[in-house]
Amino acid sequence: MNEPTRIVIIGGSAAGPKAASKARRLNEFAEITIIQKDADLSMASCGYPYYVGGFFDNRNQLLSTPTGVVRDQKFYLNAKGIKALVNTEALKINTSARVVETVNLITGEKAKIPYDKLILATGATPNIPPLEGVDLEGITTLQSMKDADYLRKVRDDKKIKKAVVIGGGLIGIETAEALRLADIEITIVELLPQLLTFLDFNMAKLAENYVKSKTNVITKNGVAKFIGENGKLVGVKLQNGTEVPCELAVIAIGVRPDVKLAKAAGIKIGEHGGIEINEFMQTSNPDIYAVGDCVEITNLVTGRKVLAPYGDLANLEGRVAGENAVLGNSVTFKGTIQTGICKVFDYNVGATGLSEDTANKLGIKVDTIINASPDKPGFMIGKLLISKLIVNAETCQILGAQCIGPGDVCKQISIWAMAIMAKMCIEDMVNADFPYAPPFSLAIDHSIATAHIMQNKRKGRFVGITAQNLKKKMDDGDDIFLLDTRGYDEFEVMRLGKGETLIPLGQLRTRMNELPEDKSKEIITYCKISLRGYEAAVLLKAHGYTNVKVLEGGLMAWHYKREK
Repeated sequence: MNEPTRIVIIGGSAAGPKAASKARRLNEFAEITIIQKDADLSMASCGYPYYVGGFFDNRNQLLSTPTGVVRDQKFYLNAKGIKALVNTEALKINTSARVVETVNLITGEKAKIPYDKLILATGATPNIPPLEGVDLEGITTLQSMKDADYLRKVRDDKKIKKAVVIGGGLIGIETAEALRLADIEITIVELLPQLLTFLDFNMAKLAENYVKSKTNVITKNGVAKFIGENGKLVGVKLQNGTEVPCELAVIAIGVRPDVKLAKAAGIKIGEHGGIEINEFMQTSNPDIYAVGDCVEITNLVTGRKVLAPYGDLANLEGRVAGENAVLGNSVTFKGTIQTGICKVFDYNVGATGLSEDTANKLGIKVDTIINASPDKPGFMIGKLLISKLIVNAETCQILGAQCIGPGDVCKQISIWAMAIMAKMCIEDMVNADFPYAPPFSLAIDHSIATAHIMQNKRKGRFVGITAQNLKKKMDDGDDIFLLDTRGYDEFEVMRLGKGETLIPLGQLRTRMNELPEDKSKEIITYCKISLRGYEAAVLLKAHGYTNVKVLEGGLMAWHYKREK
């Protein structure tokens, strides 16, 4: 009788336990061992900010199955027949002997665990800047359960009044919200010119304006040093000399793949610092697989390798590696289009595929449009969505989408993600058959309307201008005529205040004499979301005006100051 296959997994967060569980379902008799450095297993790390923020209070919910059973050592042994070694560090991989050398961090006991197939799920480590004072009490990250426990205690103790979050990415924004819910005054410090750098600048600034209504935001400035008294943090000094008083600082400037073990074992590391794997999640050593935040995977839009430390991808990768470790290389993980979403207080922010900025850097000529509209009818309390769509200008293939607002962003990004995965073009989307009823959608869903605008643009029927480009024209002193097509009451509540002319759409045909006599003069039309602005542009073109543009997304997509 053959000896049972020995499968060892290093890492017990997301990808590792998923790989172990998949392997067990395919082979009841395999010897499966998880080596986990931390005390906890299978942590829902994406839930850390929401535990800190008080969305739920039971810590075990981060460690539990959908039915509420805690995924601890006993669970893995009894329910799955998997041996999970917690508080155990993998020190070395001996590839010639096929053993993993370990040490128990509690007892100091060392051991050698043999394997036939090894799966590396070593994750990533947070980037910590080598700055003066970085070891002061009150400085943390939000990468581990230990970090989450620390910040939850900060919330519950209610002693800290001011905090600085360093980094304006996904984790930084989510952490800022969590701490703000504890009535802590927050300052977000971001070195780059914008928050949420996976968004294009014009979309990021809309989100940033909303964040500024909740917290202090400082961009284009980094941290120079941490200021302490008696070993405790009392402030942060920025690169421009400004000092921000605080008792807590959370560093959220990204992560890097943890590849120490792999590198020491002679496993090939990729150009971005992650473990190099093939579509089977197999490393340069055929008996070793790697999954999760420690690997580089293929971007399916560009064909290039990228780091994609997302919890959902980690689980998918783990599932593939677990099956291949048992059955041989029979299933594949092709790669990612880098889809992500985050909660930004009461806003939602998501993106998928390429940004316009990334496409430009890659030399891909693109067409873009911005659409603002509600996710549902007004009588069903529809909420605003602002979407940006990016398509290949030559092939019309959908390359990327971004969406922000209080509405159902997740639905929109999911739709566009599938369209990108399927390599669809705009013409495939304009008559898409989605479910419709007023509680869920407009009769023409926001995504389909976005496709309609892009179709109209590519056919020359819609000529748009972004807020960014319009602002530049204003700053450059260009001779333009701004036409606001809203009603008088709307104008009194909110307006650009840039010398615009108000002519409600319903009056435009009878007030054409108020428009420029020169029909070649540049006219910019708009309304709240530019639906009426587009109708006005069509009307003006029919009457001979040759240089009419529509402000994409209307006033809702104007991310500069305006009159109220």
